[in-house]
Amino acid sequence: MRRTWTEALPHKQSGARPHPFGFPPPEPDDGPPGVPRPAVVDADVAGAVGRVLEEELRERLEAAGAIDPVFAQDVAGRVARFTLDGGKRMRSQFLWWGLRACARGSDGGQTGAALRLAAALELIQTCALVHDDVMDGSPLRRGSAAVHTGLDAQYGTGDSRGPGESFGRSAAILVGDLALAWADDTVAALDLPPDTRRRVNAVWRSLRTEMVAGQYLDLHGQARGARSITVAIRTASLKSALYSVERPLALGAALAGADDRTTGALCSAGRCAGIAFQLRDDLLGVFGDPDRTGKPSGDDIREGKLTYLLAVARARAEAAGNQRVLALLDSAVGDGDLSESGLDQVRAALVATGARALVETRIERLVAQSTRHLTGAVLAPRAGHRLGELFHTVAGVPPGAPGDPAPPGDEPSVAALLQSCGEVRR
Repeated sequence: MRRTWTEALPHKQSGARPHPFGFPPPEPDDGPPGVPRPAVVDADVAGAVGRVLEEELRERLEAAGAIDPVFAQDVAGRVARFTLDGGKRMRSQFLWWGLRACARGSDGGQTGAALRLAAALELIQTCALVHDDVMDGSPLRRGSAAVHTGLDAQYGTGDSRGPGESFGRSAAILVGDLALAWADDTVAALDLPPDTRRRVNAVWRSLRTEMVAGQYLDLHGQARGARSITVAIRTASLKSALYSVERPLALGAALAGADDRTTGALCSAGRCAGIAFQLRDDLLGVFGDPDRTGKPSGDDIREGKLTYLLAVARARAEAAGNQRVLALLDSAVGDGDLSESGLDQVRAALVATGARALVETRIERLVAQSTRHLTGAVLAPRAGHRLGELFHTVAGVPPGAPGDPAPPGDEPSVAALLQSCGEVRR
């Protein structure tokens, strides 16, 4: 039997029963009701944000059910389920540890505001991913059917309105829109001092606009067949460096009331780590195991996405006069019907040109640069260390990787990458 939208969520617990997210019951001296102690959040940021999301979404689902049960089940319920199944909640972790790095978050008001702002980040991420899958036509997300695919399967409407116009795609756009609206509502409801609200709102506005700009540049690059390394870096900066790492850190710093120097150091570190994160994602998009990534391998090639990996491969093939590789990339990249054997040829070319190895090296250097930005700032030691660990995690770089400076004669793209994540002025 299919559950209703409220049955799909964990129910509130009473007494000492364990919380469904593993979140421990609050102790009497926790401060404001329902707000955990900072040490509890430190131990499990994802779980703490999950509890806040559960409470927020239960209220919103009840309101949606009062509007219309079909809307609540199909649209609002999908927002809730997708958001609650939110993976590692890395953006929330960057926000929280950005706050803690500024030696703040020790009072209940800041802790509660940080968790609700993190919940808003998770909702805007739902919007981004649902819309991204619609634009890319990706059938899978997190190893399961994407939202538009699930809606079409539910109603048997796959191609009833022609290519790109299925019921599922159209309805999924509304799912993403609702997630964005709920994210904005969550931020608007925060109880913050006037100056803190001004700073938080400024970062939030930038984050939303940059997210859309990055997605548009991604689409524009596909439509125009862009090949520029500079454009690839700019797109990566907007899509991942700013949206996924730098802006969440800036939100934490804004909540903390951090000074410009501290905020700048956190943002610079976040931009370096964020670009490294996107470069890792580019590699996984071509060489990753779908069972681990939850998405098909090779979609970036078939969709003709402009990635730093592909831009470097073209540049190296041109410098070497390798017409065979250039012809292969021209014919294969953007071919939606590219076979698995054709995809394997592209993979081999990315290895043969040295592009794959070079991107791996770039990632290590970017993470090393992010660490240098952190060590140059006055941060709470434990939180600063935790941020360094998170930078390595998102970039897929083991702790202690060398990250040596670029050797003489290396491609100018090294300078472009490091310049893009230099000291950020705020």
